[in-house]
Amino acid sequence: MDPVSVGLLVALAGGAGGELGRNAWAAFSALVRRPFRRDGGGEDGPATGSGEAELARLAQNPADQGTAQALSTTLAVRAALDAEFRTVLAVWQDQAQRIPLDDRAVHNTISGGVQHGPVLQGRDFSDLTFTTAAPGSDRPGGSDRGGQGGTAG
Repeated sequence: MDPVSVGLLVALAGGAGGELGRNAWAAFSALVRRPFRRDGGGEDGPATGSGEAELARLAQNPADQGTAQALSTTLAVRAALDAEFRTVLAVWQDQAQRIPLDDRAVHNTISGGVQHGPVLQGRDFSDLTFTTAAPGSDRPGGSDRGGQGGTAG
């Protein structure tokens, strides 16, 4: 199994992905807190190599790449020793990797109706001014027919 991506851990710990990201982080936290069972044996102590300590540190400082790397490494070792954990972690990781984490993503949609005037699609606009005539107003060239007119006659 591939280690959990450090970028994914940092992004989710930092709140990326909106509600889906928060749900993924909560599920991940619950997964890490599950009892650590070595294959062929019982529990191996309260938090021995479980990743709980690293998880707590990353939750306190989500941008700490070193802690995220330590958590990823600990989970890779734990997954190698615990087949059930490895299976559940792989399912979580597959689902978490599908979450759009780029909060800068823009999805613009215009549907129905008629838009009069400029329509701006994008992100983070500022200091814009539009000076357009209202529909049906007197414009140079005639009536409100897209500049096709004159006067009827």
